[in-house]
Amino acid sequence: MARCYNFCAGPATLPQAVLETARDEMVDYQGSGMSIMESSHRGKQYSAVHEEAEANVRELMGVSDEYAVLFLQGGASTQFAYIPINLLGAGQTADYTNSGAWAAKAIKEAKLIGNVNVAADCGKEIPTRVPTAEELQLTDGAAYLHITSNETISGAQWKTFPTVAAPLVADMSSDILSRPIDVNQFGLIYAGLQKNLGPSGAALVIIRKDLAERVPANTPTMFKYKTHIEQGSMFNTPPCFSIYILNLVTRWLKGQGLENLFAQNAAKAATLYAAIDAGDFYRGTAVCECRSDMNVTWRLPSEELEATFIKQADAEGFKGLKGHRSVGGIRASIYNAFPPEGVDALVTFMKDFEARNG
Repeated sequence: MARCYNFCAGPATLPQAVLETARDEMVDYQGSGMSIMESSHRGKQYSAVHEEAEANVRELMGVSDEYAVLFLQGGASTQFAYIPINLLGAGQTADYTNSGAWAAKAIKEAKLIGNVNVAADCGKEIPTRVPTAEELQLTDGAAYLHITSNETISGAQWKTFPTVAAPLVADMSSDILSRPIDVNQFGLIYAGLQKNLGPSGAALVIIRKDLAERVPANTPTMFKYKTHIEQGSMFNTPPCFSIYILNLVTRWLKGQGLENLFAQNAAKAATLYAAIDAGDFYRGTAVCECRSDMNVTWRLPSEELEATFIKQADAEGFKGLKGHRSVGGIRASIYNAFPPEGVDALVTFMKDFEARNG
């Protein structure tokens, strides 16, 4: 079977080596006589997977013992509520930046829990961007500052992170482990697995342990980070298969090297942006200084041409290029596992399409 070039934003392409290992271990995991999906989450086979996955994340991201690494259900969207429930105390204010659709969703959920100050708002600007540190109108004594490190829909990314007095909280769903970062700059990092880490339905949370102590006493047990820290993400049955795939992906990441992947990601994005900027036919939708290395977004001269582009690209094996339904246009998601040769092939198609329709 010939595999397509999968540009989907999430669930997204996974390393072929990971898929092949999961296939080979699907029916009989390491001689246990059963699939890892059938294994007890308290048994030795799954426990080893769980522990290795945490160790891999800590190694790849340089996570110290001051932080807990958690694997939680519900994806990143559930964390939109978890965070203010745990960190936003009575009478406090949380600062948020609005850089687009996903930041706006986080703000909406936080407002259901407590006081929110939108410290900077460029969510509806075209071309799209993220705020600058100088724009931030911060609250004295804020419970935390929340940012979205990469807006999947708009294709805008924070290239450097603000230094603030309050704990910095970041939704890194689209660019986690795509580049080196200093975890110590953050109080909490979270990410849905389905872009750079594995399948959908679960989230990785890295939280400074002292912050978890803020949770109000009357918070339901399941919604306390403290509960999951104390139980090692095993308070209830964890999303075992998602964590198994995460473990395989982090093994693959260790083999590739994070610095090497960062260089490759930057090169892939640069190749695609160069094709977009080569003439007037294609038009990038994000401010150049904020262009994402993960989600490249652009428009064509008309929506009719965009529909034709997507249809013909799909027929050539370039899948998932249709922009998000809220904004339209074209979006190529080129996460860690997306091969450079796929970007080169897409650029060739783009040049040919422009020659035929420009």
